[in-house]
Amino acid sequence: MIRYFFFLFALGFQSCFSQQSFLVDKNIEKQIDLLINKMSLNEKVGQTCQITLDALLKRDENNKVIEPVSIDSDKLKEAITEYSVGSILNVGSHTLDINRWKHIMENIHKPFLDKKVKVPLIYGIDAIHGVNYTVGGTLFPQEIGLAATWNTQLAEAFGHVVAYETKASGIPWNFSPVLDLGRQPLWSRHFETLGEDPFLASEMGTAIIKGYQGKGKPDAYHTAACLKHFVGYSNPLSGRDRTPAWIPDKYMKELYLPPFKKAVESGALTLMINSGVVNGIPGHMNHHLLTKILKEDWGFKGFTVSDWEDFIMLHTVHNTAYDLSDAVVKAFNAGVDMSMVPYSPQYMEYCKIMIKAVEDGKISEERLDDAVRRILRVKFLVGLFDKNMNQATSYPDFGSEKYKNLAMKTALESITLLKNQEGVLPLTTSKKVLVAGPTSNNLIFLNGAWTHTWQGVDAKYNTKECLSVKEAFEEKIGTNCLFAQGAELFLEDNYENSKLIDEQDFLLKCKQAEVIVLCLGEFPSTEKPGDIRSLNLDPAQLRLAEMAYASQKPVILVLVEGRPRIIRTIEEKASAIVQAYLPGDYGAEALVKLLYGEDNFSGKLPYSYPRFDGQIEFYDRPRSVDRSKSNDFKAYNPQWNFGFGISYSKLVYSNLKLEKTAINLGESLKLSVDIKNESERKVSEVVQLYLSDMYASMVPSGKSLKAFQKIDLNSGASVRVEFILTPEMLKFVDVNGNWITEKGMFKLSVDDLIAKFELK
Repeated sequence: MIRYFFFLFALGFQSCFSQQSFLVDKNIEKQIDLLINKMSLNEKVGQTCQITLDALLKRDENNKVIEPVSIDSDKLKEAITEYSVGSILNVGSHTLDINRWKHIMENIHKPFLDKKVKVPLIYGIDAIHGVNYTVGGTLFPQEIGLAATWNTQLAEAFGHVVAYETKASGIPWNFSPVLDLGRQPLWSRHFETLGEDPFLASEMGTAIIKGYQGKGKPDAYHTAACLKHFVGYSNPLSGRDRTPAWIPDKYMKELYLPPFKKAVESGALTLMINSGVVNGIPGHMNHHLLTKILKEDWGFKGFTVSDWEDFIMLHTVHNTAYDLSDAVVKAFNAGVDMSMVPYSPQYMEYCKIMIKAVEDGKISEERLDDAVRRILRVKFLVGLFDKNMNQATSYPDFGSEKYKNLAMKTALESITLLKNQEGVLPLTTSKKVLVAGPTSNNLIFLNGAWTHTWQGVDAKYNTKECLSVKEAFEEKIGTNCLFAQGAELFLEDNYENSKLIDEQDFLLKCKQAEVIVLCLGEFPSTEKPGDIRSLNLDPAQLRLAEMAYASQKPVILVLVEGRPRIIRTIEEKASAIVQAYLPGDYGAEALVKLLYGEDNFSGKLPYSYPRFDGQIEFYDRPRSVDRSKSNDFKAYNPQWNFGFGISYSKLVYSNLKLEKTAINLGESLKLSVDIKNESERKVSEVVQLYLSDMYASMVPSGKSLKAFQKIDLNSGASVRVEFILTPEMLKFVDVNGNWITEKGMFKLSVDDLIAKFELK
């Protein structure tokens, strides 16, 4: 028997070891002091201004960007030498190659290298599932798929690859990871989250940051991370992007803050602010969250940056500032250090407003110097003051086979098997398979938004050598693969829609096939363009499934989607169901390997999959959620539970043992559980430990995740996994907003096993 032992640390809401203090290097701070003393008011204000690359590009007489993109030297001079702009972001309209990025970086850094300005620019980009704006970069599953691996080692390795390839593009700052909780599946950016649970998001998020930033300060192969979006952005009451959320203090502290706090403690260098509104306060005006909690209580030493035009939107959208000057003053004084303005001439107006606000005393010089210090600190830490801009001489692993293999492995571990009736899977290569459905034959559906373009819908930028699901099947079984798309997805009146196409061809191919693999899902989108009206899968796709079932052939549903779409009415007749999420460039190949049994499924859902459109279910529900109209406790009824996922192996959990059945306040508790693989296949399994507080002065959750570990089990092998439950894990937020522990009975569960203990 193999024995695993895991010590469980606090969930991130209690202060422990923090790397933020190590970001303050005495030598660097002295250089910052000297620099700030030499800077004019104009230069200081410029450091707080971030503009988009589009504002600097050459354009033709019709104001259209000239391809290939190139820096307009006059616009650059105006922005950097006249307005002292401190940061640039974005990519323009589409993916650029390495040489084009090199050209851009040489141009934007030239003023600093020629000593025409005192401070170098910092460039930021959204490389959220790979360096998705550089031609040839390695594209991994989107973050929701990465969460489904429940593998922190993979998350760190993913972070390293993304940082390496981002730095190879000359970019030192990545607007990632997203630490918003995925607890509102209607939200268009659900796929960018690490799921619904704060512990899973904390562990996976911290691992990503470690991969991005490396050990200590980022070197030539690592980037600064940017935590997004602080905080509560992902829980809009309406479900639509950038609309208000209402989050009581208890749930803010127990659910939404912990992933950010742990990330700050791990040394994250930057943080982006929530574009929305929480409890009536826009994220960019929330002094309590930005200054009191983040900077004072947590000791955050990096800098905060706004999201797109969000200073402006305080006036134009949220109506909490009577003009732009009022908006700038309120946001900056709340604690936002850098404003993503981002266009011209708006950035010029921003700088003028800031200068006047300082001169008039509306913004103190102390507050301005604090923001500038934070920005300069990060620029020093990422190496921008080095003459070589902290770049390596070459990046031989960019787009390498080993990186592609890692992306493939991540897809293999993320794709989640939800149903396998009568062992229809794995498939055999001798069977004739119909591959169909609107998401079956284009990489855009496997990658989703933030891929080559913002919305990720332009197929002409797809990675050339990568395969769609149809192409991956053809490569596997040749002429035994039939294809009939059957339906297509498109946008109509700014909302996704679908229609049936070539129905007769689809019905004919159903008759010819022995198995039907039906790829359903949604159109790529994010932010406001990704707003939807319902989680229900559209009628055309539901009809396509019913047509497939009518053939009396086994139907395997493959869900290619960024958020869970309701499939209640077509679930029962499906022989197998696979949740692919958005698995990236190598997702189709990974899917085929899994369907044919070349590899074993190991993904687990990072969210509760809803059964009904009007009911949002969370695994950590209080008992009252279970209470039905008939007064039993069967109301909680998701399609699948958080943490669910099956494989080709039979695993048996047994012998859940506690070292003690009673402990004292402040005491830890050791426990263990045995797992046996009673099959002939090797498998990776996620061992999940949940805690339930039986009774408390505030309504307790039904259960909460306290630990997990992914382990490998050979055929016939057994393991004993041991955990230590720490005192911090028994705490909750009371009516006064304080973390407390109460005596009483608790329940621990692993799989279907339960053990109870008393806290005296």
